[in-house]
Amino acid sequence: MRIRTTAKVASLATLAALALAACGAGSSSSGDSGSPAAVDGKGKTLSVLVNTNTLYPEQQKQWFSDMATKFKAKTGADLKYETFTSANEELQRIQTSVVSGQGPDVYSLGTTFTPTAVATGAFVQLGDDEWKKIGGKDRFNKATLGISGPSDKKLFGVPFVSRPFVMAYNKEILAAAGIDKPATTWDGLLEQAKKTTDASKGQYGLAISYKDNFDPWKFVWAMSVQAGNKIVDGDKAKLDDPAVKKAYETYFGWVTKDKVVNPAAVGWSNSQALAEFAAGKAAFFPMTTSNSIPTLDKSPLKDKYEYAIMPVAAPGDSSPKDGGTPAASILSGDNMVVADYSKNKDLAYAYMEMVTSKDEQLNYQKTFGDLPANAEGLKSLSSAPHMAAITEAAEKSFATPFTGAWGDIQLALLNVTVQSVPDLAAGNVPEATLNQRLKDAQDKAQSSLDRAGKQ
Repeated sequence: MRIRTTAKVASLATLAALALAACGAGSSSSGDSGSPAAVDGKGKTLSVLVNTNTLYPEQQKQWFSDMATKFKAKTGADLKYETFTSANEELQRIQTSVVSGQGPDVYSLGTTFTPTAVATGAFVQLGDDEWKKIGGKDRFNKATLGISGPSDKKLFGVPFVSRPFVMAYNKEILAAAGIDKPATTWDGLLEQAKKTTDASKGQYGLAISYKDNFDPWKFVWAMSVQAGNKIVDGDKAKLDDPAVKKAYETYFGWVTKDKVVNPAAVGWSNSQALAEFAAGKAAFFPMTTSNSIPTLDKSPLKDKYEYAIMPVAAPGDSSPKDGGTPAASILSGDNMVVADYSKNKDLAYAYMEMVTSKDEQLNYQKTFGDLPANAEGLKSLSSAPHMAAITEAAEKSFATPFTGAWGDIQLALLNVTVQSVPDLAAGNVPEATLNQRLKDAQDKAQSSLDRAGKQ
Protein backbone atom coordinates (compact mmCIF):
# COMPACT_ATOMS: atom_id res chain seq x y z
CA MET A 1 0.00 0.00 0.00
CA ARG A 2 2.99 2.38 -0.18
CA ILE A 3 2.76 4.98 -2.90
CA ARG A 4 4.99 7.85 -3.90
CA THR A 5 5.00 10.66 -1.33
CA THR A 6 4.24 13.21 -4.04
CA ALA A 7 1.02 11.38 -4.91
CA LYS A 8 0.02 11.31 -1.26
CA VAL A 9 0.63 15.03 -0.91
CA ALA A 10 -1.49 15.71 -3.99
CA SER A 11 -4.33 13.68 -2.53
CA LEU A 12 -4.21 15.70 0.69
CA ALA A 13 -5.96 18.57 -1.06
CA THR A 14 -9.21 16.69 -0.45
CA LEU A 15 -8.72 16.47 3.31
CA ALA A 16 -10.15 19.87 4.23
CA ALA A 17 -13.42 18.31 5.37
CA LEU A 18 -12.03 15.98 8.01
CA ALA A 19 -14.37 16.92 10.79
CA LEU A 20 -17.33 17.03 8.51
CA ALA A 21 -17.10 13.57 8.43
CA ALA A 22 -15.97 12.23 11.72
CA CYS A 23 -16.36 -0.71 23.83
CA GLY A 24 -13.98 -8.18 29.34
CA ALA A 25 -11.49 -6.75 26.69
CA GLY A 26 -8.97 -9.02 25.01
CA SER A 27 -11.01 -12.08 24.11
CA SER A 28 -13.37 -12.60 21.25
CA SER A 29 -17.02 -12.70 22.22
CA SER A 30 -19.17 -15.61 21.15
CA GLY A 31 -20.15 -15.18 17.53
CA ASP A 32 -16.75 -13.72 16.58
CA SER A 33 -14.55 -15.50 14.07
CA GLY A 34 -12.03 -17.44 16.08
CA SER A 35 -9.50 -16.23 18.64
CA PRO A 36 -6.77 -13.99 17.21
CA ALA A 37 -3.24 -14.91 18.20
CA ALA A 38 -1.70 -13.10 21.16
CA VAL A 39 0.58 -10.16 20.39
CA ASP A 40 3.69 -9.40 22.42
CA GLY A 41 3.97 -5.63 22.59
CA LYS A 42 6.28 -5.22 25.58
CA GLY A 43 8.32 -2.04 25.28
CA LYS A 44 6.13 -0.66 22.48
CA THR A 45 3.51 2.10 22.35
CA LEU A 46 0.47 2.20 20.10
CA SER A 47 -0.81 5.67 19.20
CA VAL A 48 -4.50 6.20 18.35
CA LEU A 49 -5.90 9.50 17.04
CA VAL A 50 -9.56 10.24 17.86
CA ASN A 51 -11.91 13.19 17.84
CA THR A 52 -12.48 14.94 21.17
CA ASN A 53 -15.90 14.05 22.55
CA THR A 54 -17.39 17.43 23.42
CA LEU A 55 -20.58 15.93 24.85
CA TYR A 56 -18.82 13.65 27.34
CA PRO A 57 -15.24 14.89 27.83
CA GLU A 58 -14.69 13.51 31.34
CA GLN A 59 -16.15 10.13 30.40
CA GLN A 60 -13.85 10.02 27.39
CA LYS A 61 -10.79 10.65 29.58
CA GLN A 62 -11.86 7.76 31.82
CA TRP A 63 -12.43 5.52 28.80
CA PHE A 64 -8.94 6.33 27.55
CA SER A 65 -7.50 5.28 30.91
CA ASP A 66 -9.57 2.09 31.07
CA MET A 67 -8.59 1.06 27.54
CA ALA A 68 -4.92 1.71 28.23
CA THR A 69 -5.05 -0.53 31.29
CA LYS A 70 -6.81 -3.33 29.41
CA PHE A 71 -4.53 -3.03 26.39
CA LYS A 72 -1.47 -3.27 28.62
CA ALA A 73 -2.86 -6.45 30.16
CA LYS A 74 -3.73 -7.83 26.72
CA THR A 75 -0.50 -7.07 24.83
CA GLY A 76 2.06 -5.67 27.27
CA ALA A 77 2.14 -2.49 25.17
CA ASP A 78 1.31 1.05 26.21
CA LEU A 79 -1.66 2.77 24.59
CA LYS A 80 -1.54 6.51 23.92
CA TYR A 81 -4.56 8.47 22.71
CA GLU A 82 -4.14 11.67 20.77
CA THR A 83 -7.06 13.96 20.02
CA PHE A 84 -8.10 16.65 17.58
CA THR A 85 -10.80 19.25 18.05
CA SER A 86 -11.18 20.73 14.57
CA ALA A 87 -10.93 19.90 10.88
CA ASN A 88 -7.86 22.08 10.47
CA GLU A 89 -6.08 20.40 13.37
CA GLU A 90 -6.71 16.89 12.05
CA LEU A 91 -5.76 17.98 8.53
CA GLN A 92 -2.44 19.27 9.84
CA ARG A 93 -1.81 16.01 11.72
CA ILE A 94 -2.46 13.84 8.68
CA GLN A 95 -0.47 16.07 6.35
CA THR A 96 2.51 15.96 8.68
CA SER A 97 2.23 12.22 9.28
CA VAL A 98 1.80 11.21 5.65
CA VAL A 99 4.71 13.34 4.45
CA SER A 100 7.06 12.40 7.32
CA GLY A 101 6.03 8.75 7.49
CA GLN A 102 5.47 8.88 11.24
CA GLY A 103 2.58 9.69 13.55
CA PRO A 104 -0.49 7.90 14.93
CA ASP A 105 -0.78 4.21 14.14
CA VAL A 106 -4.58 4.19 14.12
CA TYR A 107 -6.95 6.93 13.00
CA SER A 108 -10.63 7.07 13.94
CA LEU A 109 -12.63 8.58 11.07
CA GLY A 110 -16.24 9.52 10.53
CA THR A 111 -17.71 7.17 7.94
CA THR A 112 -18.40 9.93 5.42
CA PHE A 113 -14.74 10.89 5.51
CA THR A 114 -13.47 7.36 4.90
CA PRO A 115 -13.54 7.67 1.06
CA THR A 116 -11.50 10.86 1.24
CA ALA A 117 -8.92 9.26 3.51
CA VAL A 118 -8.72 6.12 1.36
CA ALA A 119 -8.04 8.29 -1.69
CA THR A 120 -4.74 9.44 -0.13
CA GLY A 121 -3.33 5.92 -0.39
CA ALA A 122 -1.96 6.36 3.13
CA PHE A 123 -3.92 3.61 4.86
CA VAL A 124 -3.82 -0.19 4.82
CA GLN A 125 -6.23 -2.23 2.70
CA LEU A 126 -7.48 -5.08 4.85
CA GLY A 127 -7.07 -8.64 3.62
CA ASP A 128 -8.13 -11.98 5.11
CA ASP A 129 -5.16 -12.10 7.48
CA GLU A 130 -5.90 -8.63 8.86
CA TRP A 131 -9.60 -9.36 9.37
CA LYS A 132 -8.73 -12.59 11.22
CA LYS A 133 -6.53 -10.62 13.63
CA ILE A 134 -9.39 -8.19 14.20
CA GLY A 135 -11.91 -10.95 14.90
CA GLY A 136 -13.40 -11.57 11.46
CA LYS A 137 -15.76 -9.59 9.26
CA ASP A 138 -18.71 -11.59 10.55
CA ARG A 139 -18.15 -9.96 13.95
CA PHE A 140 -19.70 -6.77 12.55
CA ASN A 141 -23.23 -5.74 11.69
CA LYS A 142 -23.17 -6.06 7.90
CA ALA A 143 -24.59 -2.60 7.31
CA THR A 144 -21.66 -0.97 9.09
CA LEU A 145 -19.30 -2.30 6.43
CA GLY A 146 -21.23 -0.42 3.76
CA ILE A 147 -18.79 2.50 3.66
CA SER A 148 -15.58 0.77 4.76
CA GLY A 149 -14.27 0.71 1.21
CA PRO A 150 -15.24 1.04 -2.44
CA SER A 151 -16.42 -2.62 -2.57
CA ASP A 152 -16.91 -5.56 -0.24
CA LYS A 153 -13.63 -7.00 -1.52
CA LYS A 154 -11.66 -3.78 -1.04
CA LEU A 155 -12.07 -2.60 2.53
CA PHE A 156 -9.98 -0.20 4.60
CA GLY A 157 -12.15 0.86 7.53
CA VAL A 158 -12.94 -1.28 10.58
CA PRO A 159 -16.36 -0.26 11.98
CA PHE A 160 -16.16 1.04 15.53
CA VAL A 161 -19.62 2.42 16.25
CA SER A 162 -22.83 3.05 14.34
CA ARG A 163 -24.60 6.38 14.63
CA PRO A 164 -27.85 6.52 12.65
CA PHE A 165 -29.61 9.86 12.88
CA VAL A 166 -33.08 10.12 14.35
CA MET A 167 -35.45 12.73 15.73
CA ALA A 168 -36.09 13.10 19.46
CA TYR A 169 -39.46 14.46 20.53
CA ASN A 170 -41.04 15.69 23.75
CA LYS A 171 -44.06 13.49 24.44
CA GLU A 172 -45.70 16.01 26.78
CA ILE A 173 -45.48 18.92 24.34
CA LEU A 174 -46.89 16.81 21.50
CA ALA A 175 -49.74 15.54 23.65
CA ALA A 176 -50.64 19.08 24.74
CA ALA A 177 -50.83 20.08 21.07
CA GLY A 178 -53.02 17.09 20.20
CA ILE A 179 -50.33 15.40 18.12
CA ASP A 180 -50.36 11.60 18.23
CA LYS A 181 -47.00 10.95 16.61
CA PRO A 182 -44.28 12.79 14.68
CA ALA A 183 -44.83 13.48 10.99
CA THR A 184 -43.08 11.43 8.33
CA THR A 185 -42.82 14.29 5.83
CA TRP A 186 -40.88 17.55 6.13
CA ASP A 187 -44.02 19.55 5.38
CA GLY A 188 -45.91 17.67 8.07
CA LEU A 189 -43.10 18.24 10.56
CA LEU A 190 -43.23 21.98 9.87
CA GLU A 191 -46.95 22.05 10.60
CA GLN A 192 -46.39 20.20 13.87
CA ALA A 193 -43.54 22.57 14.73
CA LYS A 194 -45.88 25.54 14.23
CA LYS A 195 -48.47 23.98 16.53
CA THR A 196 -45.90 23.44 19.28
CA THR A 197 -44.19 26.84 19.08
CA ASP A 198 -45.00 29.43 21.74
CA ALA A 199 -42.26 32.05 21.63
CA SER A 200 -43.81 33.96 24.53
CA LYS A 201 -42.95 30.95 26.73
CA GLY A 202 -39.57 30.37 25.13
CA GLN A 203 -40.88 27.16 23.54
CA TYR A 204 -40.18 26.31 19.91
CA GLY A 205 -41.11 23.48 17.61
CA LEU A 206 -37.59 22.60 16.50
CA ALA A 207 -34.16 22.60 18.17
CA ILE A 208 -31.64 23.17 15.35
CA SER A 209 -27.88 23.84 15.35
CA TYR A 210 -27.12 26.09 12.39
CA LYS A 211 -23.50 26.71 13.40
CA ASP A 212 -22.60 23.07 13.97
CA ASN A 213 -19.70 21.63 11.94
CA PHE A 214 -21.59 18.41 11.23
CA ASP A 215 -25.38 18.85 11.10
CA PRO A 216 -26.39 21.35 8.37
CA TRP A 217 -25.21 19.46 5.30
CA LYS A 218 -26.97 16.29 6.46
CA PHE A 219 -30.39 17.99 6.35
CA VAL A 220 -29.68 19.22 2.83
CA TRP A 221 -28.36 15.84 1.68
CA ALA A 222 -31.43 14.01 3.04
CA MET A 223 -33.98 16.39 1.51
CA SER A 224 -32.15 16.38 -1.82
CA VAL A 225 -31.83 12.62 -2.26
CA GLN A 226 -35.43 12.19 -1.12
CA ALA A 227 -36.40 14.51 -3.97
CA GLY A 228 -34.48 12.35 -6.46
CA ASN A 229 -31.23 14.30 -6.69
CA LYS A 230 -28.17 12.15 -5.96
CA ILE A 231 -25.82 15.13 -5.27
CA VAL A 232 -23.18 13.11 -7.14
CA ASP A 233 -24.18 11.30 -10.32
CA GLY A 234 -21.21 9.44 -11.75
CA ASP A 235 -18.56 12.06 -12.48
CA LYS A 236 -21.01 14.96 -12.22
CA ALA A 237 -21.77 17.08 -9.17
CA LYS A 238 -25.38 18.26 -8.82
CA LEU A 239 -25.28 20.86 -6.08
CA ASP A 240 -26.95 23.33 -8.43
CA ASP A 241 -30.04 21.13 -8.75
CA PRO A 242 -33.38 22.77 -7.76
CA ALA A 243 -33.82 20.10 -5.07
CA VAL A 244 -30.71 21.37 -3.28
CA LYS A 245 -31.96 24.96 -3.37
CA LYS A 246 -35.35 23.84 -2.06
CA ALA A 247 -33.61 21.99 0.78
CA TYR A 248 -31.70 25.09 1.87
CA GLU A 249 -34.80 27.26 1.59
CA THR A 250 -36.68 24.81 3.82
CA TYR A 251 -33.87 24.50 6.34
CA PHE A 252 -33.21 28.25 6.50
CA GLY A 253 -36.92 29.05 6.48
CA TRP A 254 -37.52 27.32 9.81
CA VAL A 255 -35.75 30.17 11.60
CA THR A 256 -36.23 33.10 9.18
CA LYS A 257 -39.74 32.70 7.80
CA ASP A 258 -41.58 30.06 9.83
CA LYS A 259 -40.25 31.18 13.23
CA VAL A 260 -40.34 27.65 14.66
CA VAL A 261 -36.72 27.76 15.84
CA ASN A 262 -35.20 29.84 18.62
CA PRO A 263 -33.41 32.75 16.86
CA ALA A 264 -30.36 32.05 19.02
CA ALA A 265 -29.97 28.73 17.18
CA VAL A 266 -28.09 30.45 14.35
CA GLY A 267 -25.10 30.39 16.72
CA TRP A 268 -25.62 26.93 18.21
CA SER A 269 -23.65 23.73 17.96
CA ASN A 270 -25.36 20.36 18.28
CA SER A 271 -24.62 20.20 22.02
CA GLN A 272 -26.41 23.53 22.55
CA ALA A 273 -29.45 22.35 20.59
CA LEU A 274 -29.46 19.17 22.67
CA ALA A 275 -29.34 21.25 25.86
CA GLU A 276 -32.32 23.30 24.62
CA PHE A 277 -34.33 20.15 23.98
CA ALA A 278 -33.23 18.54 27.25
CA ALA A 279 -34.48 21.61 29.10
CA GLY A 280 -37.97 21.03 27.68
CA LYS A 281 -37.88 24.10 25.43
CA ALA A 282 -38.42 22.34 22.09
CA ALA A 283 -40.90 19.79 20.78
CA PHE A 284 -38.53 18.15 18.30
CA PHE A 285 -34.77 17.68 18.07
CA PRO A 286 -33.98 16.30 14.60
CA MET A 287 -30.55 15.09 13.49
CA THR A 288 -29.54 13.55 16.78
CA THR A 289 -28.28 10.07 17.54
CA SER A 290 -28.36 7.55 20.35
CA ASN A 291 -25.46 9.38 21.96
CA SER A 292 -28.04 11.88 23.23
CA ILE A 293 -29.55 9.19 25.50
CA PRO A 294 -27.08 9.62 28.41
CA THR A 295 -27.78 13.38 28.47
CA LEU A 296 -31.54 13.07 28.18
CA ASP A 297 -31.76 10.35 30.82
CA LYS A 298 -30.09 12.70 33.30
CA SER A 299 -32.28 15.66 32.35
CA PRO A 300 -35.78 16.79 33.40
CA LEU A 301 -36.96 15.04 30.23
CA LYS A 302 -36.21 11.55 31.51
CA ASP A 303 -39.27 9.37 30.76
CA LYS A 304 -40.79 12.24 28.73
CA TYR A 305 -38.95 11.79 25.43
CA GLU A 306 -38.80 9.29 22.63
CA TYR A 307 -37.24 8.91 19.18
CA ALA A 308 -38.75 8.63 15.71
CA ILE A 309 -37.16 8.28 12.31
CA MET A 310 -36.77 11.58 10.50
CA PRO A 311 -39.07 12.46 7.58
CA VAL A 312 -38.44 10.46 4.41
CA ALA A 313 -40.56 12.57 2.02
CA ALA A 314 -38.90 15.64 0.51
CA PRO A 315 -40.20 19.18 1.09
CA GLY A 316 -43.31 19.69 -1.02
CA ASP A 317 -44.11 15.96 -1.14
CA SER A 318 -46.85 14.20 0.81
CA SER A 319 -45.20 10.77 0.45
CA PRO A 320 -41.85 9.34 -0.68
CA LYS A 321 -41.21 10.25 -4.30
CA ASP A 322 -40.86 7.65 -7.03
CA GLY A 323 -37.23 7.75 -8.08
CA GLY A 324 -36.19 9.35 -4.81
CA THR A 325 -34.20 7.75 -2.02
CA PRO A 326 -36.26 7.39 1.20
CA ALA A 327 -33.23 8.06 3.36
CA ALA A 328 -33.97 8.31 7.06
CA SER A 329 -30.27 8.89 7.75
CA ILE A 330 -26.85 8.84 6.21
CA LEU A 331 -24.95 5.63 6.89
CA SER A 332 -23.11 7.09 9.84
CA GLY A 333 -20.63 6.13 12.51
CA ASP A 334 -16.88 5.81 12.97
CA ASN A 335 -14.32 3.66 11.17
CA MET A 336 -10.79 2.87 12.29
CA VAL A 337 -7.96 2.74 9.75
CA VAL A 338 -4.31 1.75 10.11
CA ALA A 339 -1.58 4.04 8.81
CA ASP A 340 0.50 2.45 6.08
CA TYR A 341 3.70 3.73 7.70
CA SER A 342 2.91 2.16 11.10
CA LYS A 343 5.50 -0.21 12.53
CA ASN A 344 2.90 -1.48 15.02
CA LYS A 345 0.32 -2.98 12.68
CA ASP A 346 -0.20 -6.17 14.71
CA LEU A 347 -0.74 -4.06 17.83
CA ALA A 348 -3.18 -1.93 15.85
CA TYR A 349 -5.21 -5.01 14.92
CA ALA A 350 -5.09 -6.22 18.53
CA TYR A 351 -6.47 -2.85 19.63
CA MET A 352 -9.26 -3.06 17.05
CA GLU A 353 -10.08 -6.59 18.18
CA MET A 354 -10.32 -5.39 21.75
CA VAL A 355 -12.56 -2.35 21.25
CA THR A 356 -14.91 -4.12 18.83
CA SER A 357 -15.56 -7.12 21.09
CA LYS A 358 -19.15 -7.46 22.29
CA ASP A 359 -18.43 -6.54 25.89
CA GLU A 360 -16.36 -3.46 25.11
CA GLN A 361 -18.88 -2.27 22.53
CA LEU A 362 -21.69 -2.54 25.07
CA ASN A 363 -19.60 -0.73 27.67
CA TYR A 364 -19.01 2.07 25.18
CA GLN A 365 -22.70 2.24 24.28
CA LYS A 366 -23.69 2.50 27.92
CA THR A 367 -21.35 5.45 28.45
CA PHE A 368 -21.61 7.36 25.17
CA GLY A 369 -24.83 6.11 23.58
CA ASP A 370 -23.39 5.14 20.18
CA LEU A 371 -24.66 1.85 18.78
CA PRO A 372 -22.29 -1.13 18.62
CA ALA A 373 -20.85 -2.09 15.27
CA ASN A 374 -20.50 -5.56 16.78
CA ALA A 375 -23.43 -7.60 15.46
CA GLU A 376 -24.02 -9.59 18.63
CA GLY A 377 -23.80 -6.47 20.77
CA LEU A 378 -26.30 -4.62 18.59
CA LYS A 379 -28.72 -7.54 18.65
CA SER A 380 -28.65 -7.60 22.45
CA LEU A 381 -29.93 -3.99 22.51
CA SER A 382 -32.91 -4.57 20.24
CA SER A 383 -35.40 -4.51 23.12
CA ALA A 384 -33.71 -1.75 25.15
CA PRO A 385 -35.55 1.54 25.78
CA HIS A 386 -35.58 4.01 22.86
CA MET A 387 -33.98 1.51 20.49
CA ALA A 388 -36.94 0.81 18.18
CA ALA A 389 -36.69 3.97 16.08
CA ILE A 390 -32.90 3.97 16.20
CA THR A 391 -32.78 0.42 14.88
CA GLU A 392 -35.30 1.32 12.18
CA ALA A 393 -33.20 4.32 11.17
CA ALA A 394 -30.14 2.09 10.90
CA GLU A 395 -32.06 -0.16 8.50
CA LYS A 396 -33.21 2.83 6.45
CA SER A 397 -29.83 4.55 6.25
CA PHE A 398 -28.11 5.17 2.94
CA ALA A 399 -24.42 5.68 2.23
CA THR A 400 -23.00 8.88 0.83
CA PRO A 401 -21.02 8.43 -2.42
CA PHE A 402 -17.72 6.57 -2.07
CA THR A 403 -15.49 9.03 -3.86
CA GLY A 404 -12.30 10.73 -2.79
CA ALA A 405 -14.03 14.01 -3.62
CA TRP A 406 -16.76 13.56 -1.03
CA GLY A 407 -14.89 15.42 1.72
CA ASP A 408 -14.74 18.53 -0.45
CA ILE A 409 -18.36 18.12 -1.57
CA GLN A 410 -19.49 17.75 2.02
CA LEU A 411 -17.53 20.87 2.93
CA ALA A 412 -19.05 22.76 0.02
CA LEU A 413 -22.55 21.88 1.25
CA LEU A 414 -21.66 22.95 4.77
CA ASN A 415 -20.07 26.20 3.65
CA VAL A 416 -23.34 27.39 2.15
CA THR A 417 -24.74 27.42 5.69
CA VAL A 418 -21.55 28.79 7.24
CA GLN A 419 -21.61 31.72 4.84
CA SER A 420 -25.32 32.25 5.45
CA VAL A 421 -25.16 32.51 9.26
CA PRO A 422 -24.97 36.34 9.24
CA ASP A 423 -27.98 36.46 6.91
CA LEU A 424 -29.86 34.02 9.12
CA ALA A 425 -29.14 36.21 12.12
CA ALA A 426 -30.49 39.19 10.17
CA GLY A 427 -33.67 37.24 9.37
CA ASN A 428 -33.34 36.53 5.64
CA VAL A 429 -31.06 34.84 3.12
CA PRO A 430 -31.66 36.70 -0.19
CA GLU A 431 -32.43 34.39 -3.11
CA ALA A 432 -29.70 35.92 -5.27
CA THR A 433 -27.18 35.36 -2.48
CA LEU A 434 -28.22 31.73 -2.06
CA ASN A 435 -28.00 31.20 -5.83
CA GLN A 436 -24.44 32.52 -5.90
CA ARG A 437 -23.39 30.37 -2.95
CA LEU A 438 -24.84 27.29 -4.62
CA LYS A 439 -22.99 28.14 -7.84
CA ASP A 440 -19.74 28.45 -5.91
CA ALA A 441 -20.43 25.16 -4.13
CA GLN A 442 -21.18 23.45 -7.44
CA ASP A 443 -17.95 24.72 -8.99
CA LYS A 444 -15.86 23.52 -6.04
CA ALA A 445 -17.60 20.14 -5.95
CA GLN A 446 -17.16 19.57 -9.68
CA SER A 447 -13.51 20.61 -9.53
CA SER A 448 -12.91 18.12 -6.73
CA LEU A 449 -14.64 15.33 -8.66
CA ASP A 450 -12.53 16.12 -11.71
CA ARG A 451 -9.33 15.93 -9.64
CA ALA A 452 -10.43 12.67 -8.01
CA GLY A 453 -11.07 11.18 -11.45
CA LYS A 454 -7.49 11.88 -12.49
CA GLN A 455 -5.82 10.33 -9.45
